[in-house]
Amino acid sequence: MKIEQIYTGCLAEAAYYIESNGEAAIIDPLREVATYLKKAEKAGATIKYIFETHFHADFVSGHVDLAEKSGAEIIYGPTAKTEFKSHIAKDGEQFKIGNLTITALHTPGHTLESTTYLLTDENGKDHCIFSGDTLFIGDVGRPDLAQKGHLTMDDLAGMLYDSLNEKIKPLADDVIVYPAHGAGSACGKSMSKETFDTLGHQKQVNYALKAETKEQFIAEVTDGIMPPPQYFAKNAAINKGGVESIDDVYEKGLNALTPQQFEDLANQTGAIMLDTRDPQVFAKGFIPNSINIGLNGQFAPWVGALITDLQQPILLITDQGKEEETITRLTRVGYDSTIGYLDGGFENWTATGKEIDTIESISAEAFEQAASNGEITALDVRKPGEYESEHLEFTLSRPLDFINDWTTEINTKSTYYIHCAGGYRSMIAASILKSRGVENVIDVAGGYGAIKNTGLKRTDFACPSKAMKVS
Repeated sequence: MKIEQIYTGCLAEAAYYIESNGEAAIIDPLREVATYLKKAEKAGATIKYIFETHFHADFVSGHVDLAEKSGAEIIYGPTAKTEFKSHIAKDGEQFKIGNLTITALHTPGHTLESTTYLLTDENGKDHCIFSGDTLFIGDVGRPDLAQKGHLTMDDLAGMLYDSLNEKIKPLADDVIVYPAHGAGSACGKSMSKETFDTLGHQKQVNYALKAETKEQFIAEVTDGIMPPPQYFAKNAAINKGGVESIDDVYEKGLNALTPQQFEDLANQTGAIMLDTRDPQVFAKGFIPNSINIGLNGQFAPWVGALITDLQQPILLITDQGKEEETITRLTRVGYDSTIGYLDGGFENWTATGKEIDTIESISAEAFEQAASNGEITALDVRKPGEYESEHLEFTLSRPLDFINDWTTEINTKSTYYIHCAGGYRSMIAASILKSRGVENVIDVAGGYGAIKNTGLKRTDFACPSKAMKVS
């Protein structure tokens, strides 16, 4: 028996490769499927099944492409309706992979079709569950994504409580929990950094499994949920239907452009110029009106949160050699319209003498000095929960997640100091403000982590966000 967790940190997503006696199964595959095919080929195994725990909202699955390339059958849980060939399992239905048995346990709540897959080993012992977004390590899936008709978030939370108590908690304590996500995913609110655990330990430490009543569970699970990123519903719809072949996306996107061709295509198409270099490298020089979302961070989720049109044409500025990786990570959240990249990178742009822009980035100490010299307007772009737990007394809470809403309040003639927790999100925000006509944007390098080492007065209690000042 072989069970391999294939964890993708930038998405906080876990897919699984299961193999026994020449047969294999994949659970919750990512869009690019070559990894799974190579693993099976190397082991001399045939991929028999592709199990999907639910219609994913935070990434585009590779189930259809993988089925076409491997001949495997796609399995969904009860109530799922797909636009492609699939097998809709009954609650309790069993599937054989070599000497192993996979049992579908219908566990609605995160979504209506959510299903946990119980793996029983060759000795008939329950070994592990692949819990999808039903049960995470330290948390459970958010119950607000499948609201429809008369169903409310509380209704779904109630279903989730029943699923956990009737299907999962009765399993043995030594059963291993393999979830679909870890810390950083927007599919839950307080996931652990650990990517698997025993069910027994989760019963002891997971707040959702310790709730004594359904009412308590509903209250705790629904408290503090932020609105889902705008791309979630779009990705779920894609996963119910089908997508363009990733090979075709590469062919279209891996289009090397000279600086002049790049500039001309940007003007002709209205494409977003997406610069994926390190934030501090970007600050020192970039193509005017380009947006920075660094590849070395939560790249795909932030693209999904901030670029509202999945069909938006995208032109890339990357570190040399990172073009294909960037396209791959864009396709994971449904952005298939990359139309080219700047050949030779930003260095080639500057070599031709074309115009560049910069963003001033200052140290936390320089920020402290500016604040002590007089009143300044400082924007804290962390999430509301981060701001409420502790923040500077004079900063305004303006979460990056909602920048498309609050930029209407911005005065393009004012000066704004921007910080997040460490500097990644603040540069995204600064670049967006720059592209929208705000000239005086100053990034605080190192973010709140660095600011805490200064003498600036901060608070550690919750308080309402201040109103935006415009002058």
